[in-house]
Parts: sequence; C-alpha cells; structure tokens
Amino acid sequence: MNSVAVVVINYKGIEDTIDCIASLADQTYKDIKIIAVENGSHDGSAEKFKELEKEYGDRLVALYNDKNLGFDGGANTGIRWALQHNYDYVALLNNDATADKDWVKHLVTAAQEQKAGLTTGLLLMHDGQLIDSSGDWFSKWGLGFPRNRGDKASHAPEAGFVFGASGGATLFSIKMLRQIGLFDEDFFAYYEDNDISFRAQLAGWKVYYEPKAVAYHKLSQTSNRMPSGFAIYQTFKNMPLVFVKNVPLGLLLSVGVRFYPAYWLMLGNAIRRGNGGAALQGAGMSIVLGLKKLPARWHIQHRKKVPTSYIKSILWHDLPPDQTGLRKLRKVFTGK
Repeated sequence: MNSVAVVVINYKGIEDTIDCIASLADQTYKDIKIIAVENGSHDGSAEKFKELEKEYGDRLVALYNDKNLGFDGGANTGIRWALQHNYDYVALLNNDATADKDWVKHLVTAAQEQKAGLTTGLLLMHDGQLIDSSGDWFSKWGLGFPRNRGDKASHAPEAGFVFGASGGATLFSIKMLRQIGLFDEDFFAYYEDNDISFRAQLAGWKVYYEPKAVAYHKLSQTSNRMPSGFAIYQTFKNMPLVFVKNVPLGLLLSVGVRFYPAYWLMLGNAIRRGNGGAALQGAGMSIVLGLKKLPARWHIQHRKKVPTSYIKSILWHDLPPDQTGLRKLRKVFTGK
C-alpha cells in the first residue's frame, strides 16, 4: 500500500479545520498521516492543535509556523515533512473542505492506474448540489479557471486527463515534486495550482481527474477572513506570473496578444469598481516578481519534455466562462 500524507492548513479557521481533520480520520484508506499545519493564526488555534494531537495520537502530526506563510508556504511546510519522511504521495485538502470516506482511496487508485503526477477529484460546493471544480483549465487567453464551476453535480464529467488540478483537494506524486519542485511561495495564494500544474505538464507529467474522489468545499471561507482587497491584490499579482514562467516560447505571442489586453482591461474594470488600489499594487508587484522569475522560466523551459504542440492541444480554446465582460468586448471588435 502506498503511503499518503494529507496536509491541512489552518489560518484562523479552527472550527472548519476540526471538521476537515475528522473527515480524514474516517478514511477507508488506512496508510495515511494527517499533517495539520497551524499557519501563524495567533488566535488560540495552536492550543486547539495540542488537543487534536492528543485526540488523534500518531495518526496526526501538527506543525507550527510563526507567521502566516500563505497557502503556498503552509502547503510547503507539510510537503517538506512528507518528503523528509519518504511518503509516496502527499495530498492537500482545504481546511474548509471535508472529504468523502473513500476520497483518498479513489485518488491513490487512479494515480496508480493512470501514472499521474497530480490526481484531482470532484470538489463540490458544501451542499453537494453544485460543482466547485473538476480540475482546472488554462485558456489560450492566458487565464486559468476552475473546470465546471457552478454546474450541477449531477452533470459532473466522466474521468479523464485534464490540464490542471485544484490546490485545495488534490493528490501529488512525491516523485514528481522532487523533480519539478514545490509550490512557488511568491504566489502566496491564488493561481499557484495553475503554476504547479503547468510545470508538471511541461515536465511530462499528466494530471488526472477522478470523479469518484468526492470532497465538499465551503468556498472562500479562508479568503473571507483576509484583509479587504487581499484577493484582488493576489489575483493581479499572480496571473502574469503563471504566463511568464510557463507559457512556452512557441505560444508566447499567440497567448500574450490575448492575455495582456485582457489583463489590462480587467485591471481597468477593477479600478472602475473602486478596487483600484489593491489591483494596481498587485499589477506593480507582478512586474517586480515577473523579472525575478526569468531565471525560473529558463530552468522550467530548459527541462521541458513535451512538444509545444501538446501544450497547445490541452489549452481551453476560449475565454473562461465567467469572463462575460471580455466576451462582450470581443464581440464588439470581432462580431464573435
């Protein structure tokens, strides 16, 4: 049986975290270790973690960060523990999510059968009626987005290979992580799953979606606890970083001529809606970090093992479904 470490990151959401851990303790797949990361909450969560350690014994390892390292730093804290202890797989589950009792079992089975680097499941909204994601897409417009978000759960797609996997409920091959690296902590939060999925695809690893692996997500619970403007800042900071690091040379022009006009139009819309401060700060930081990422881009592209034609074939052909404003503007100029 393959060993699995499941990482849960807590930041000021201890009640959700307790429910999440309880769902993992009830898994039918038994060779798992729960890695609970207290990500610098400083709100009494550390004391609750001590109680969880006593309750779950050797089934749970608690790790403590002195400050909030974001989703990426928190995830890497748990992943590094799994690497040091030679686990076969590491899974991430958002603390505001709960897993069906066979979640890990189905993910591991699919990962083994499909030889996938990342294996994601069917992540439903908390009430189970609508889909949060069935993996991720990356558009030829340079925009990543959750697959099937908002669709009825009864219309969930069949199993198959996808472009990317949600960072909130996915199984990662340790072998793959040793090869491509961990989450990029400069992202802090948002779009890091697009980045790591893209890096995996470029390195020749596949991403598989298994609908039998079901989890339930209280969408944006953690984001709602963050300061005003946090999500907007992170969005405008991180979207260009995925493009800069990962889009192959042969697609830079065709994706770039779509991405950058779309990005600046989205920025203008954020300003128009009164969110200009956070959006402009994010855009400014994206330039600083984009320059910083040029050496990383060289390494990623230098190690690329798949043809650019393959990457082109797995891109979403259109704008993301939620980009209604961009779609209307495109129609003005193209009639389509």
